[in-house]
Amino acid sequence: QVQFVESGGGLVNAGGSLTLSCAASGFTEDHYAMAWFRQAPGKEREGVACIQNSYGTTYYSDSVNGRFTISIDNAKKTVHLHMNSLKPEDTAVYFCATDYPVVAVCFLRPIRYKYWGKGTLVTVSS
Repeated sequence: QVQFVESGGGLVNAGGSLTLSCAASGFTEDHYAMAWFRQAPGKEREGVACIQNSYGTTYYSDSVNGRFTISIDNAKKTVHLHMNSLKPEDTAVYFCATDYPVVAVCFLRPIRYKYWGKGTLVTVSS
Protein backbone atom coordinates (compact mmCIF):
# COMPACT_ATOMS: atom_id res chain seq x y z
CA GLN A 1 0.00 0.00 0.00
CA VAL A 2 1.46 3.31 -1.11
CA GLN A 3 1.52 5.91 1.64
CA PHE A 4 2.75 9.48 1.93
CA VAL A 5 3.85 11.72 4.77
CA GLU A 6 3.57 15.35 3.67
CA SER A 7 4.99 18.21 5.71
CA GLY A 8 6.07 21.82 5.53
CA GLY A 9 2.86 23.68 4.85
CA GLY A 10 1.95 26.81 6.75
CA LEU A 11 1.48 30.56 6.67
CA VAL A 12 4.05 32.81 5.04
CA ASN A 13 4.18 36.44 3.93
CA ALA A 14 4.28 37.34 0.26
CA GLY A 15 7.85 37.24 -1.01
CA GLY A 16 8.80 34.62 1.54
CA SER A 17 9.93 31.01 1.16
CA LEU A 18 8.66 27.63 2.23
CA THR A 19 9.74 24.04 1.61
CA LEU A 20 7.33 21.14 1.33
CA SER A 21 8.42 17.54 1.80
CA CYS A 22 6.73 14.27 0.93
CA ALA A 23 8.04 10.87 1.97
CA ALA A 24 6.57 7.96 0.04
CA SER A 25 6.56 4.31 1.00
CA GLY A 26 4.94 1.03 0.03
CA PHE A 27 6.48 0.49 -3.41
CA THR A 28 9.80 -0.80 -4.70
CA GLU A 29 9.67 0.35 -8.32
CA ASP A 30 13.07 1.52 -9.60
CA HIS A 31 11.72 4.14 -12.03
CA TYR A 32 8.94 6.43 -10.92
CA ALA A 33 7.80 10.01 -10.93
CA MET A 34 6.82 12.19 -8.02
CA ALA A 35 4.91 15.41 -8.39
CA TRP A 36 3.28 18.26 -6.58
CA PHE A 37 -0.18 19.48 -7.49
CA ARG A 38 -2.22 22.20 -5.86
CA GLN A 39 -5.84 23.15 -5.55
CA ALA A 40 -7.12 26.54 -4.49
CA PRO A 41 -10.71 27.02 -3.26
CA GLY A 42 -13.14 26.93 -6.16
CA LYS A 43 -10.45 26.00 -8.67
CA GLU A 44 -9.39 22.82 -10.41
CA ARG A 45 -6.35 20.88 -9.31
CA GLU A 46 -3.27 22.02 -11.23
CA GLY A 47 0.18 20.58 -11.67
CA VAL A 48 3.05 22.48 -10.06
CA ALA A 49 6.20 20.41 -10.59
CA CYS A 50 7.30 16.84 -11.16
CA ILE A 51 10.53 14.86 -11.16
CA GLN A 52 11.52 11.48 -12.57
CA ASN A 53 13.73 9.74 -10.05
CA SER A 54 16.36 7.90 -12.12
CA TYR A 55 17.05 10.53 -14.80
CA GLY A 56 16.35 13.50 -12.55
CA THR A 57 14.31 15.20 -15.25
CA THR A 58 11.94 17.86 -14.02
CA TYR A 59 9.02 19.82 -15.34
CA TYR A 60 7.39 22.96 -13.95
CA SER A 61 4.19 24.80 -14.63
CA ASP A 62 4.62 28.26 -16.15
CA SER A 63 3.17 29.85 -13.01
CA VAL A 64 5.99 28.61 -10.76
CA ASN A 65 8.91 28.19 -13.18
CA GLY A 66 11.89 30.12 -11.87
CA ARG A 67 10.46 30.41 -8.34
CA PHE A 68 9.97 26.79 -7.27
CA THR A 69 12.50 23.95 -7.34
CA ILE A 70 11.68 20.26 -7.01
CA SER A 71 14.26 17.76 -5.79
CA ILE A 72 14.30 14.12 -4.74
CA ASP A 73 16.16 11.97 -2.26
CA ASN A 74 16.00 8.53 -3.87
CA ALA A 75 17.30 6.68 -0.86
CA LYS A 76 14.42 8.01 1.23
CA LYS A 77 11.83 8.22 -1.58
CA THR A 78 11.30 11.80 -0.48
CA VAL A 79 10.51 14.71 -2.74
CA HIS A 80 10.95 18.34 -1.74
CA LEU A 81 9.41 21.47 -3.20
CA HIS A 82 11.41 24.60 -2.44
CA MET A 83 9.15 27.60 -2.95
CA ASN A 84 10.61 31.10 -3.21
CA SER A 85 9.13 34.52 -3.96
CA LEU A 86 5.74 33.28 -2.87
CA LYS A 87 2.65 35.15 -4.02
CA PRO A 88 -0.87 35.24 -2.59
CA GLU A 89 -2.03 33.33 -5.66
CA ASP A 90 0.16 30.41 -4.57
CA THR A 91 -2.26 29.85 -1.69
CA ALA A 92 -3.69 26.34 -2.03
CA VAL A 93 -3.68 22.83 -0.68
CA TYR A 94 -0.59 21.14 -2.09
CA PHE A 95 -0.77 17.43 -2.87
CA CYS A 96 2.06 14.98 -3.40
CA ALA A 97 1.54 12.22 -5.96
CA THR A 98 3.48 9.35 -7.46
CA ASP A 99 3.21 7.09 -10.46
CA TYR A 100 5.20 4.11 -11.67
CA PRO A 101 6.72 2.84 -13.79
CA VAL A 102 7.85 6.11 -15.30
CA VAL A 103 11.01 6.22 -17.38
CA ALA A 104 12.89 9.36 -18.42
CA VAL A 105 10.24 12.08 -18.24
CA CYS A 106 7.36 13.09 -16.01
CA PHE A 107 4.13 14.87 -16.80
CA LEU A 108 1.89 17.27 -14.91
CA ARG A 109 -1.42 15.73 -15.79
CA PRO A 110 -3.31 14.51 -12.69
CA ILE A 111 -4.81 11.57 -14.58
CA ARG A 112 -1.34 10.06 -14.93
CA TYR A 113 -0.84 9.68 -11.19
CA LYS A 114 -2.27 6.67 -9.41
CA TYR A 115 -1.36 7.53 -5.82
CA TRP A 116 -2.03 10.73 -3.91
CA GLY A 117 -1.26 12.22 -0.52
CA LYS A 118 -3.85 13.98 1.59
CA GLY A 119 -2.42 17.44 1.06
CA THR A 120 -0.86 20.23 3.08
CA LEU A 121 -2.14 23.81 3.21
CA VAL A 122 0.03 26.71 2.10
CA THR A 123 -1.27 30.20 2.82
CA VAL A 124 0.53 33.28 1.48
CA SER A 125 -0.59 36.54 3.01
CA SER A 126 -0.33 39.84 1.12
